[in-house]
Amino acid sequence: MGLIQAAIGALGGTLADQWKDFYTVPDGLAPTAALFAAVPRGQNAGRGSNTKGSDGVITNGSKIVVPEGYGLVLMQDGAITGFAAEAGAYEWNSEAGDSSSIFAGDGIVSPLIKNTWERFKFGGRPSAQQRAYFVTLKEIPNNRFGTQSEIYWDDAYMNAQVGAVTRGTYTLKIVDPLLFIKAFVPAAYLEPGKVFDFTDIDNDAASQLFNEVVGSLAPAFSMYTNDPSKGNRITKIQQDSVGFAQSLSAAVETNYAWSTGRGLQIVSTAIIAIEYDENTRELLKNVQRADALSGARGNSNLQASVAAGMQAAGENAGPGGMIGMGMAAGGIGIGGLQQPVPGVGANSAPAQAAPAAPAPAAAAPAADDPMAILTKAKQMLDAGLITQEDYDAAKAKALGL
Repeated sequence: MGLIQAAIGALGGTLADQWKDFYTVPDGLAPTAALFAAVPRGQNAGRGSNTKGSDGVITNGSKIVVPEGYGLVLMQDGAITGFAAEAGAYEWNSEAGDSSSIFAGDGIVSPLIKNTWERFKFGGRPSAQQRAYFVTLKEIPNNRFGTQSEIYWDDAYMNAQVGAVTRGTYTLKIVDPLLFIKAFVPAAYLEPGKVFDFTDIDNDAASQLFNEVVGSLAPAFSMYTNDPSKGNRITKIQQDSVGFAQSLSAAVETNYAWSTGRGLQIVSTAIIAIEYDENTRELLKNVQRADALSGARGNSNLQASVAAGMQAAGENAGPGGMIGMGMAAGGIGIGGLQQPVPGVGANSAPAQAAPAAPAPAAAAPAADDPMAILTKAKQMLDAGLITQEDYDAAKAKALGL
């Protein structure tokens, strides 16, 4: 008991005129600030009946304004005694019969807060003095991650282990403020003037989260690329900030219980860079070649390859191209067939035909050239000489899959 809801809505208008003294969030907060003490506002701060206003202690009659995107947490001797997630104005009175301890609202946070409240609620009767804190309920941006060396995971599509160095950012949300405060926030931050900031390099708790995210990147990549229902590939990750965030959130939940143990959740990600190792880059090239030879695009590429091969054969045949091959001296021949020469009788002894010069053989494709092997296999498949299974096996062997 203790909180009385005076008005619902944003700060301003009549409420600001009526309440010359009240508590709310401090000015100049960084967007990455997660938890901080309430501060007094108004002309009489520190000179009225609430003499403890300057150190975040409220007393009976204190007014508190909760802006949109924040939750109010009241504490006594380290125990949570009240909570309000509905934006609006409240008055603290531990003696009032119509006061309540919790205003969870109707948002997503409501069922979580109500369940947690039953676990952590204050067992005794709240005193007339309480400490007031605000916790951020909005997405908290600019949480960074990065790896100094390659991370590796098994990729189902490429049927191999792949590796990369990556860096980026993610947004974080406190989905259960009570659990977050009780289970994760160090006691040093539950003091006036202290701000729990996830990007503070001196915040050991925030540094721990960074390390846990980095430790979860490999399973998150594996989870994202190996989900058969999505058909995802590693080249799609940078374009799918929400999809990869779900995989990363699931990975940190599996490994470190962020949601169920700390009240935290990753909402979205922005991967700034992925640098694949040498073996992975080669695998990606082979996969791109295989994709180029599949479906309608593969038929177009095959036709282009055949046309290019015929052109090369013609160029290698010497003057006259392919038609000139097999020409004999004293006559015009195709394929080595001797034609009669005008003016020479049928009984005349035919001039001895010069032996046709053998056509230079086209350069044989390199035995280990995947494109040549796959082109030949596709021709055999289209001619009905091999089955689709034979072609798939040849493709896998040629690409090393």
